[in-house]
Amino acid sequence: MKKVSKLDFKGQQIYVGMDIHKKSWSICILTEEFEHKTFTQPPEVDILVNYLNRNFPGASYRAVYEAGFSGFWIHDCLEEHGVQCIVVNPADVPTKDKERTKKTDRVDCRKLARSLRSGELEGIYVPSRPKVEDRGLVRTRQGMVKKQTRCKNQIKSILQFYGINVPEELGHWSKRFISWIEAIRMERASGNFALKVHLEELIHMRKLIADVTHGIRTLAESGEYRQNVRLLKTVPGISTLTAMTLLTELYDIGRFKNLDKLCSYIGLIPDTNSSGETDRTTGITNRKNPQLRGILIESSWVAVRKDPALLTAFNALSKKMPKNNAIVRIARKLLNRIRYVLKNQQVYVPSIIR
Repeated sequence: MKKVSKLDFKGQQIYVGMDIHKKSWSICILTEEFEHKTFTQPPEVDILVNYLNRNFPGASYRAVYEAGFSGFWIHDCLEEHGVQCIVVNPADVPTKDKERTKKTDRVDCRKLARSLRSGELEGIYVPSRPKVEDRGLVRTRQGMVKKQTRCKNQIKSILQFYGINVPEELGHWSKRFISWIEAIRMERASGNFALKVHLEELIHMRKLIADVTHGIRTLAESGEYRQNVRLLKTVPGISTLTAMTLLTELYDIGRFKNLDKLCSYIGLIPDTNSSGETDRTTGITNRKNPQLRGILIESSWVAVRKDPALLTAFNALSKKMPKNNAIVRIARKLLNRIRYVLKNQQVYVPSIIR
């Protein structure tokens, strides 16, 4: 009678690199010593987990994939099945020149698995599903505002194309202005219909934005956000919508060890290019959270008019550099105030300049 011994990988690490696509996943599996297999599978977590449990029973599994269209649901499902998973910024994955010039799905998943095994990867912060959904609501409004701006520009382009001058006394995009556009008559019905379609789109977008704004304000009054929103609104330049953007994008202010880490995440630091004796600063970094950096700079223009200390700092900086550069420095100071308020749960008291 033959003795059958069961596979047991207890105490061993198995590394899984995943290149995620809509219709398929490219998977590379490495043990601590060699490459086990690189293959393509349907986009289902259960198939991968069953394969790992069948071929490496008792092992510890670690997986990685790049942040992108798929969000974090794959991470959450793998964690529920006992697979440690990290999500990485694609720009942070070490890439050889050969891998860059001959890029394939197999190359990408092998690269991820290799970098995971060597400890070269640092995962990004993965928020909970409720937090992601709250952030989605705020980002939905931001996207709709961009669409509304595009729609307004299209209407203005039509008016300019036909040489229709807008009376200055109407005020742009007021009720009187929209009523004036509605009263415009082109020479043909086709021209009237084209203008009408753009105007109806704008009116529809304005209603949607109002509804989403109401939803965000309702969310801001919930128990999870009410206290922090109240505190943030004591900071000059911070409205309810700005406060909700900050809270849903940052999630937890405590995850940033210091102000420099927070500024780096938002994109309020300069890029540098140093080599040998050359040390060159190339301006504000391109790596950023676009939602946060944009809204903080906008808030800073308001804050300098309301906070005497920030106004004094802005005036001093404006003597040394262009105002657009100075406001970035003010945004960093404003962010420091925001961080203090959230970490210490204290209202902000503006400094008194004598």
